[in-house]
Amino acid sequence: MNRKNFRKNKSSKKRTAIKILLTLAVSLLICGSAYGIYLVKKAENAANLAFQQLEDREMSELREEQVEPLHDDISILFIGVDNSAKRGAADSNTRSDALVLATLNNADKSVKLVSIPRDTYTLIPDAGYEDKITHAYGYSGPSSTIEAVEELLDVPVDYYVNMNFDAFIDVVDALGGITAEVPYDLKEQDENDKKDAIVLQKGIQNLNGSQALALARTRHYDNDIERGKRQQMILQAIMDKALSAGSITKYGDVIEAVGDNMKTNLSFQDMQAFFEYAKGGKPDVETLTVDGYDDMSTGIYYWKLDEESLMEVQDILRSHLGLQPDTSSISDNGDTELAETPASTETSQ
Repeated sequence: MNRKNFRKNKSSKKRTAIKILLTLAVSLLICGSAYGIYLVKKAENAANLAFQQLEDREMSELREEQVEPLHDDISILFIGVDNSAKRGAADSNTRSDALVLATLNNADKSVKLVSIPRDTYTLIPDAGYEDKITHAYGYSGPSSTIEAVEELLDVPVDYYVNMNFDAFIDVVDALGGITAEVPYDLKEQDENDKKDAIVLQKGIQNLNGSQALALARTRHYDNDIERGKRQQMILQAIMDKALSAGSITKYGDVIEAVGDNMKTNLSFQDMQAFFEYAKGGKPDVETLTVDGYDDMSTGIYYWKLDEESLMEVQDILRSHLGLQPDTSSISDNGDTELAETPASTETSQ
């Protein structure tokens, strides 16, 4: 073969290789785009099935006008209820097992989480008297719980996410489990109430859905305040896993996992807006705790909140939602300094 033909064959092979690479690149791009479109459509369908606007409540009475994610500072109440397909409990027999209020500040993309112990003694507006906040759900489901939380914390609840045991377990499993710190060795019943079905050892653990639920629910090893902190930690762990780069391929499974076991007044467009919070990495999340004490003075156990601690948390939440200026520190000349020194806070970067 002469040199001219050799160069020609070499050049032809090079062009062929480039064409193959370009074809592969285009194919991958098309497949990736198709998969992305598939996920978006799948998510939209699931969101439409989960969407449930509450009757007679277009917005909170504590709001002067409607708000929306990424345009305003908003709040979301996460309600975990103690039923499942296995239990088959009706709303009238169902109680809220976990209540976590999240406030989202649009300016700095920060999140504050506060857990409300299920035995918290507070006014239940739909009942017309004070009782454990867990009982509010038995009146009108999420609506009654939302009103009780607004009454307690004096902040508007703009959105809610209502999940039962099945949804929680399936979401965690669809993400491939979560990493969380188990504070002590424990034996706990599972979601089907089978005694000692969940056994965990103290330390950092990779938990599946049933294990994560058991850790969130257990009430035998500490108190309601620590239980609330565990629920906040688990919610953060789910957020971490969901926002990790490797989880994008699992979103389809997560979307399917929700099924009929979650209801929310967040539209699909609202949900899409929350991805903006993750564009710069995981948002700054601060957990808040309202101090309180055990009370058996009536012969029935209640968790009574410390009024000073409650007012402090109310002020922090209202400031975070832009409903009032942060007046936690006033300078000598009367100017307000932005400072935040709650009695019980933990920050996760």
